[in-house]
Amino acid sequence: MAAHFIWFALAVVLVIAELASLTLYLLMLALGAVAAGIGAVFGLGVGAQIVIAALVALAGFAVLRRLPYGKVRRGAAATDPSVNLDIGQEVDVPAWDADGRARVPYRGAQWNVQLREGAVPMLAPGRYRIVEVRGNTLFVMPRQ
Repeated sequence: MAAHFIWFALAVVLVIAELASLTLYLLMLALGAVAAGIGAVFGLGVGAQIVIAALVALAGFAVLRRLPYGKVRRGAAATDPSVNLDIGQEVDVPAWDADGRARVPYRGAQWNVQLREGAVPMLAPGRYRIVEVRGNTLFVMPRQ
């Protein structure tokens, strides 16, 4: 079997795996495999094919990292409403204790509630908006 068929078959397998993972990094490896396959068609040796595959994949990684799709997102899941659907919801706090904490029913269970750091300490009963979730504690801000 000719080397270029192996490279092109590897590229197809990588594209299929990319469709399952949706990371775009496997697509860069597939582009490297296609470039190596083209090098094989032109009669380059196996070592040169591997170098071409690596260089094209690395160049693809570098370009991908500069695009918004390749950026590493380091946001905290505790405050990200696209990860935690509780962010932005409201709870009724009937009373606060002396430590600035409360227990409230929310989604069929009792939750600890605490004002988020930096919030104006108005510990009046009322509706509060959830801005962060850590464990079984809801961090809230006064509703505006």
